[in-house]
Amino acid sequence: MRSRVRGWRWRRSPLRRRSDVVEAWTVLAVVVLLFVGAPLVGVVAAWWAHGEARATVGEQRADRRPVRAEVVGRASDALPVAQGGRHPSTKMTVRWTEPGEGPRTATTRVPAGTGTGDMVDVWLDSRGRAVAPPPDSTAVWQHTATLGVCAAGGAVAVILLGHTVVRRAAMRRRLEEWEQEWARTEPEWTGRRA
Repeated sequence: MRSRVRGWRWRRSPLRRRSDVVEAWTVLAVVVLLFVGAPLVGVVAAWWAHGEARATVGEQRADRRPVRAEVVGRASDALPVAQGGRHPSTKMTVRWTEPGEGPRTATTRVPAGTGTGDMVDVWLDSRGRAVAPPPDSTAVWQHTATLGVCAAGGAVAVILLGHTVVRRAAMRRRLEEWEQEWARTEPEWTGRRA
């Protein structure tokens, strides 16, 4: 039956090597970094991403405006496509009237199932081109959560990679120490000269 002595690397012992102490402190540092550092990195990255995304959405909302347009024809016979997590859409030709400019037409994406004569909302930029609508608050939060999780995951990967490097270096050092001690001890056990 095998028994395990917990915390032996922390206790004073003639069998404890310097590499054992380094490895024990490394494990403690890794645990603290995994449970405190990585989540903190994720929160900071998410906070930054949320601020940037809100600023971008604000700029897009200032630059873009919605107009009501009538669908006047199909632009292509392509199948509906879902882009960027939005509902399926298809390209169609729409017409609307600009105040003081008269009627205008453009090809834009409209919800799948929209037919000729239906009214849809079309977003225009400052130059009057049809563009995608600005992201809503759900898209901002999805972006925030994604960046936060990815940053925390990246921090975890870096921490575990660093731990692996330290463990390999400690193991290499431990094997070198054992080799040196065996070179001193072997002649006493075997009667051979080294």
